[in-house]
Amino acid sequence: MKRYMQITNVRGREVLDSRGNPTVEAEIVLTDTMTGERYAGRASVPSGASTGRFEAVELRDGETRYFGLGVKKAVNNVNTKIKDAVTGRNGLNQVEIDRILMETDGTDNKGSLGANATLAVSMAVARAAACSLHIPLYQYLGGAYTRLMPVPMMNILNGGRHAANTVDFQEFMIMPVQAESFSDGLRICAEIYHFLKKLLEEKGLSTGIGDEGGFAPDLPDARAVLDLIVAAVEKSNYFPGQDIKIALDAASSELYNEKTGMYHFPGESALKGGEVVRDTAEMIAYYEELISDYPILSIEDGLAEDDWDGWKLLTDRLGEKVQLVGDDLFVTNTKRLDAGIKLHVANAILVKVNQIGTVSEAMEAIETAQKNGYKTVISHRSGETEDTFIADLAVAVNAGQIKTGAPCRGERVAKYNRLVRIEEELGTVAAYKEPFNKI
Repeated sequence: MKRYMQITNVRGREVLDSRGNPTVEAEIVLTDTMTGERYAGRASVPSGASTGRFEAVELRDGETRYFGLGVKKAVNNVNTKIKDAVTGRNGLNQVEIDRILMETDGTDNKGSLGANATLAVSMAVARAAACSLHIPLYQYLGGAYTRLMPVPMMNILNGGRHAANTVDFQEFMIMPVQAESFSDGLRICAEIYHFLKKLLEEKGLSTGIGDEGGFAPDLPDARAVLDLIVAAVEKSNYFPGQDIKIALDAASSELYNEKTGMYHFPGESALKGGEVVRDTAEMIAYYEELISDYPILSIEDGLAEDDWDGWKLLTDRLGEKVQLVGDDLFVTNTKRLDAGIKLHVANAILVKVNQIGTVSEAMEAIETAQKNGYKTVISHRSGETEDTFIADLAVAVNAGQIKTGAPCRGERVAKYNRLVRIEEELGTVAAYKEPFNKI
């Protein structure tokens, strides 16, 4: 007999994210119709600072409280429209619940209910369902063949919209590709992070941190950052390019100026005493130079979200050398990903569940990517919560890679610690491998 875990209560509330801004949290109660036992699940939704134009709508109040960033409208949608729509449904049927959420919203971008409202409920239902079956969330989402631990893309230096400094690219990350396990890789990254701090102190540079826990000193350009990272790796007694590879998030949509059709580098311009701009061809050439001089494995959002022709050229030139990750380009949206696949654009997708608004849609994007040979990187947002859902998701779908910040700030470390526990639970079946072996 099929178990029916009836949704008997739905509750939303306004809580704070890691930047002190409001976000939506939802609690779901499931009741076993056979035994009367009750199970609860709770989830809270992150928020991005560097957001793509094609992301699902994050519903905000626009009133004076919290400088217009309140989410009472979204919370009210959870407590009324969503509650009415899903109460009585079987919480074990995630796809049906998410379909109901999409139909209740009725828009392509979750503009009616708000993706922050729909996602909080979607995630909470999944967690409650896993609890009701007495299995871990990663196993509930992924089934029996969940074994691949993700290689961390650990952010150790911040720039762009994530920090108040002169570094124009948004994230500089290290990847412990030769570690023996996830926990070993985590240790290696943490050691390098601390050595980087010592180097910054020795040079009289700031050791203040950005939104995602990476250091945020003023530096003239990407080369200066990469030189510091390579030095920190070497000081830690690891080999750049062998033990550690580097990943960049250029977040180029934030640098792109539609009026000029150029990429503007304000930080580099300020420190070099003259305006620095690059066109698409120059951006690609810049990446080629960096790749030739530094052990770079992955470049995220190397060009703007609408520059499909540029992305095609970028992929043709660099797609066999590095991982090219679409974030603003794809926004965890299967339709945009399908377009990229047909055009042979990029070779990986960044997955942020709040970009699309339900767990099922995020997993559909992951499935589409993997079936078409695209790598998947599960990602946090700059405005995070203590919720560790994405850690379980990364293992559930055998993504092989995760971005969740520095080994600093509790909301980032929570995800890493959750992965340590998952690896311990999996025991000898846990696998860990370099995600892009052909490079």
